[in-house]
Amino acid sequence: MTKGVGTVETRFLDFGSAEAPFVTADGGCLPGVTLAYETYGRLNEDRSNAILLFHALSGSQHAAGINKSVPGLEGRWTEEVHVGWWDGFIGSGRALDTDKYFVLCANYLGGCYGTTGPASPNPATGKPWGAAFPRVTVHDMIRSQLPLLEHFGIAKLKAVVGTSLGGMMALDLAVKYPERVTNVITIGTGLRAHGLQQMHNLEQIIAITRDPDFQGGDYYDGTGPVKGLALARMISHKTFLWADVIEERARVGIVQPEIDLPWYQISSSLESYMLYQGRKFVKRFDANSYLRIIDAWQQFDLYDDAKACGGGLIFAECQSQRYLVFTIDSDCCFYPDYQAEICAELKRAHVPHIRLTVHSEKGHDSFLLEPKLYTPHLAYALGQ
Repeated sequence: MTKGVGTVETRFLDFGSAEAPFVTADGGCLPGVTLAYETYGRLNEDRSNAILLFHALSGSQHAAGINKSVPGLEGRWTEEVHVGWWDGFIGSGRALDTDKYFVLCANYLGGCYGTTGPASPNPATGKPWGAAFPRVTVHDMIRSQLPLLEHFGIAKLKAVVGTSLGGMMALDLAVKYPERVTNVITIGTGLRAHGLQQMHNLEQIIAITRDPDFQGGDYYDGTGPVKGLALARMISHKTFLWADVIEERARVGIVQPEIDLPWYQISSSLESYMLYQGRKFVKRFDANSYLRIIDAWQQFDLYDDAKACGGGLIFAECQSQRYLVFTIDSDCCFYPDYQAEICAELKRAHVPHIRLTVHSEKGHDSFLLEPKLYTPHLAYALGQ
């Protein structure tokens, strides 16, 4: 019998100052950072049971339980996100068993769910950072979460777990700080931004930035680029689910008129479904945050990082770690070849690893929708 974590709340950690700012890879300075996070379970006496969980692109710190309110989000905490995005995986007797483990999940630097991002007040002006918010990388996001581990006195993590873009975060932490983690578990991710992903991401960047209401990123006094962000979400959504699943979901809907298409008449429930996905998303996400996170994805390349450090092996320092790499056979966002590439590099560096293929009709979003397919393997990997 498994049990969820019940009602939870987001907490906040502040660090840095004008005298000791957080400096990004591009040289941008943030005079103080707020990190929004949640925890589940209890940290044991020797602080050896902690698991750091990384969310996907549009996820949040709210991974499990019910959280109906997070202060200061300007209405973005909609009913859609009240239930944790990995709720079926976290709790007593579940994959990330809170009877055994202490699970932490934080919103990314540059995000819009409580962590410092473009919609946060700029101390110099009192207004949102907007376009002035610095460019951030995946590694910047990782570095911004290290103070959370220090806050709890966690020297070494039992595991890092990451899904989708969060899997890139998990790999980055494991490679850059190999002494800080024992187990590395990724689901549907890759070592770099691949060509098709870069093309899809560029389409989304163009959709947002060419919306007249984008205003160069300083749109907080107006409506903002809602049309551009909705289109960006439609572009990405078709990679999250297998096409047959999207059609199946759309069949139960009805054809809704679309007033923003002056000559084309919506004629199918599938078209209405895609438009609905876009409209729903803009209520809960900030366009500038979306751009910063996609930009971090575009820049991510562990091959380049390894070369810059003077070596050729990505996992050269990771022999004391164990890896569990999940592939989803119907994934058309992070294709199975991308995980084969991860395992090839692990093999080159003689790092212990297991690759498992999940057979699902759900596509990339299987990791959100089908906990039964992952739970036994997650539990085994963590219990070794």
